Amino acid sequence: MTGFTVIHRCVLLSTFLTLQLLLCITATDTLEANQIIEDGSLLISKGGKFALGFFHPGHSSSSNRSYLGIWYHKVTPQTVVWVANRNSPVNRTSGVLALDGHGCLVLYSSHDQRRVPLWSANATSSVDTYVAQLLDSGNLVLLQGLPEQRRMVWQSFDYPTDTALPGMRIGLNLRTGFDRNLTSWRSPDDPGIGNYSFQVHPNGSPQFFLYQKPNGNHYWRSGSWPWAHFPDLYNYTFVNGEDEVYFSFTVGDENLLLRIVVDDTGTMKRLRWHENDERWKEYWSAPKSRCDYYGQCGVNSLCDPNNVNSFECTCLPGYEPRSPGSWRLRDGSAGCVRKRLKPSSFCERGEGFLRLDNIKVPDTSAAVWVSRSMTQAACEEACRSNCSCSAYSRRYLEGKEKGCLAWYGELNDTVIFLDSGDDLYISISFWVTAENLRKLSGDDAVVKVKLAIVVPSVASVLFAMSIFVYFRLRSWKRERVKSRWIKRVFDSAGGSNSSTGSLAATVLGANTIYPELPFFDLREIMTATQNFSPANKVGQGGFGEVYKGQLTNGEEVAVKRLSRSSGQGIEELKNEVVLIARLQHRNLVKLLGCCIEDEEQLLVYEYLPNKSLDSFLFADERRSPLLEWRIRFNILVGIARGILYLHQDSRFRIIHRDLKSSNVLLDAEMNPKISDFGLAKIFDSDHTQNKTSRVVGTYGYMSPEYAVFGKFSVKSDVFSFGAILLEVVSGKRINCFLHEAAPRTWIGHVWNLWSEKRVLEIMDPSLKECYVAEEALRCIQLGLLCVQEDAMDRPNMSAVVLMLNSETPIPSPKQPAFVFRRPGADANSVMAGGGDPCSINDLTLTGVVSR
Repeated sequence: MTGFTVIHRCVLLSTFLTLQLLLCITATDTLEANQIIEDGSLLISKGGKFALGFFHPGHSSSSNRSYLGIWYHKVTPQTVVWVANRNSPVNRTSGVLALDGHGCLVLYSSHDQRRVPLWSANATSSVDTYVAQLLDSGNLVLLQGLPEQRRMVWQSFDYPTDTALPGMRIGLNLRTGFDRNLTSWRSPDDPGIGNYSFQVHPNGSPQFFLYQKPNGNHYWRSGSWPWAHFPDLYNYTFVNGEDEVYFSFTVGDENLLLRIVVDDTGTMKRLRWHENDERWKEYWSAPKSRCDYYGQCGVNSLCDPNNVNSFECTCLPGYEPRSPGSWRLRDGSAGCVRKRLKPSSFCERGEGFLRLDNIKVPDTSAAVWVSRSMTQAACEEACRSNCSCSAYSRRYLEGKEKGCLAWYGELNDTVIFLDSGDDLYISISFWVTAENLRKLSGDDAVVKVKLAIVVPSVASVLFAMSIFVYFRLRSWKRERVKSRWIKRVFDSAGGSNSSTGSLAATVLGANTIYPELPFFDLREIMTATQNFSPANKVGQGGFGEVYKGQLTNGEEVAVKRLSRSSGQGIEELKNEVVLIARLQHRNLVKLLGCCIEDEEQLLVYEYLPNKSLDSFLFADERRSPLLEWRIRFNILVGIARGILYLHQDSRFRIIHRDLKSSNVLLDAEMNPKISDFGLAKIFDSDHTQNKTSRVVGTYGYMSPEYAVFGKFSVKSDVFSFGAILLEVVSGKRINCFLHEAAPRTWIGHVWNLWSEKRVLEIMDPSLKECYVAEEALRCIQLGLLCVQEDAMDRPNMSAVVLMLNSETPIPSPKQPAFVFRRPGADANSVMAGGGDPCSINDLTLTGVVSR
């Protein structure tokens, strides 16, 4: 017995020491020889800012893929900034990070007592002392030597993934070819090497590119250094030396969390963590406008992002479209060629230069520094003396004195900056100059040359004036029609009893909103829709029909046509124009423009080929096999983010009031986009609730306080989202009535099953149990939380998004609304696909007077 007690105590002591060792590992910022990091243990930087360990991407902790990474330790949801084994995930708990006997940091996959190396830091040592340390900058470094003599032999900052942190260098070592670049993730759930990379191009005046795989095409270009303007939050450093070309940034305030990221969609973003809102906020991104995409208008052209009402491409002075037919169709990809204003045997000497202001200068990859320090006149003369010089610019060299940068041959990716840019001098050929006149002999010859100049010049001026007058009159007519329509629409809102309607007219009035909205010609819309052919009709909106169309540039659009016989629609049309023209979010339908001519009132939207969500959910046997669980979950996340933007992140708080599955459209990649803002209301920041005597919406999706008393708020949209969530999970319409011995609504049926712990029985049979049970339960619980009877009990959308995207505990729901029974129902009828289980009338109801 005594021996057993001694052994028992030894085992306890050994277990205690092992736990202490693990605690030491997880509580320190340093990994020493003979120590390991396994799934569940962490290195935490000295100031607690970053953590290193194994993470499992995706929406569920049950993911079998495990990666070694670095993330912000105190930021939720988890934000990973560096990944070691991007393309070599390990099984969930089999990863081991250790220092081997050669001073090399190695990641193993431990399986069946075998260690398979998956990743290593390429650094070996002849000394015995080496440690790995996680710094407060987010940099994992490998150190060699004794503590007082340690030197760094490897760092994670040299191998960035998709994120640049303060102090990290992004650039190229010109001697060794070592390239530090950012590469996107494959998807939000897959940190593997994606399709977009951000790296420096050192030739000419150094600039940075976003490249798109698999062909490595240019996707976006930064413009050459020094860059125009940057936020005051960053302090930028740029080095252009003989050995290296790179940029880095620092932050003056250590409490600010800032990062630059290239996401899986090919967007480069600057983000800042907002502690109060507990989320990352974007304050700059690219590409954003059409002109941001590299070579949007082809070579020798100029892209103007200010041309929102017309074609953004024009040829540079002295050039003409290479393909006039494509140019007329608003396709500038073929670019422009130089006009032949004089015999081709002439050298381009004697030509002049036209200055263009505020320009993002052309791609400098093939440009040459004529001189590192040169006056304006000398720079111009240097370009004039070379037959192939097509443009020059005097630019600051490393922020100091101006040098002369010249382009030879074609000019690519020239853009007008919205804020400020450089001066670019384009060479312009003159056929007849003073020098050419002197070369001609005799007075008669001079007279003939002068006539040859004057007559065509006068004709050209008269022709140009006539063209100007024509387009000016046309523009004036369109502006007059536009102004008349604007006045009529806003005057029609003047008699409204809605305070939010007057707020929209005051804050987003005609003088501020409509100049940003393109107006289409009726003829263009008629051509696009083939005169509103029934074959092009794709749906019926709240106040008119919707047609598919194709513009002259090949872009597919959806055209909503206000019915002439409709007794309503002006208020809804005004809402659509006022709201959507100012709303920019990936989960909201984009309004491209409108057309108001000859009593026609049309809205033009982006075309979404997969139509509405309900066409997938309620198609019975024709239901698409594409709508598997992961797609459904991503759709729910997208809808939630769109509503959050309306409630919190847009310029004004917006209540949609008609959220339903038929108003959620799906693009080609099955990304959801919220549509139909005809019934939406705007609140200023001081209002959170309003009341109306005109209840509008769709039964089943309307919250009880709105349907009965006319009170609406952001919690009304939360209720609607909960209804959509339960539809997506179950594949059943929310306004179905379940006929059993005690008939009830579909929400009531879900509540009963939840109370009996049998709620997974509502899962859509078409999923065939191919879903994550824990995730499905969280969704159903969240749906019930959103449809609770008391609006105060429902979460706001920021909490909904957080609960969808993380494992945050979800409160237990209280009894939802509309758990009532219908007297006189047939107790023997059951909802099994037959009979009349539910209403499929999904039209929006308007004009219902509240009780």
